[in-house]
Amino acid sequence: MRLGDYQALWLLWSLPFLAAFYGYSFTRKGRVLKQFAAVELLRKINPQVSIRRQLSKAFLLLLSAGSVVVALTQPGWNPRPEKIARRGRNIVVLMDVSRSMLAEDLYPNRLEHAKLAVGDLLDVLDGDRVGIVAFAGSCVVKCPLTQDYGFVRMALVDIGPESINRGGTNIGDAIRKATEEVFDRQERDYKDIILITDGEDHESFPLNAAEKAAQEGVRIYAIGLGDDREGSRIPITGSDGEKTFLKYQGEEVWSKLDSYTLGKIALATGGKYWQVGTGTFDLAELYSSSIAPAVKKELESTTIMRYDEKFQIFLALALGLLVLEAFISERKKI
Repeated sequence: MRLGDYQALWLLWSLPFLAAFYGYSFTRKGRVLKQFAAVELLRKINPQVSIRRQLSKAFLLLLSAGSVVVALTQPGWNPRPEKIARRGRNIVVLMDVSRSMLAEDLYPNRLEHAKLAVGDLLDVLDGDRVGIVAFAGSCVVKCPLTQDYGFVRMALVDIGPESINRGGTNIGDAIRKATEEVFDRQERDYKDIILITDGEDHESFPLNAAEKAAQEGVRIYAIGLGDDREGSRIPITGSDGEKTFLKYQGEEVWSKLDSYTLGKIALATGGKYWQVGTGTFDLAELYSSSIAPAVKKELESTTIMRYDEKFQIFLALALGLLVLEAFISERKKI
């Protein structure tokens, strides 16, 4: 027999307390009755009361509670092997971690807003493999393609501007990194890139990289974050905790969204561009509308043991014991 939920066994500790409660109740009731009359007189006054029957009813209630606990453990038997094929696509998230992503025109800033959205995406994935590439002036694979979404979340938490030791925003290099090192180059289909950035590229030829990725069967979904008109300043916190803003040649730097470049990148691969700006966006919705309906491949197969769940037997037993307890009278026949 297999138990589906071993944690429910902790409820068995309630049975001794329930038994102790019944014991206390019987003892307390006996003491109260003795205050009114002697034991021999009580037997003559109410000869039909049966202590044995009262104990039997309490015992049946305890058995019923125990049966409910066993049912909660989800018992099952008759194991049989079952092969499960997991189907999905390969999805790489390109996460811009440049300092411009610290701009606060999205709450709490562009980068943290993006990380929350990726976390929401992981909640709706169904069999797809996910990887993460962090990029700024250079790029690094923070998480290879995997179906272990817990591991992806751990990698996501650690992503920040300190993940890359070179400043800038080289989108083209990040696309090439994903296409050449993360995806399987022997396979043309089932490959998607979700590019999350403010689009301020520094001469890495991102459109050329996108066109080459399209030849490898990669679709790019670009997510543009930030104000595309006035832009936003980039906050810097000093060692003394004082907040200032990034400056270049004595002037404060204002980071603006480059929608034009991102739109052309997405168009070149047959993907889509979402101009989030300073609003909100839902990667789960993007996945459901554009990625999930696409053709999927069999990524891996695994064999699991299926059991016939029999919790109904113990629930029926608990109900039967309760019915039996209700039909047993505390009084004996004379």
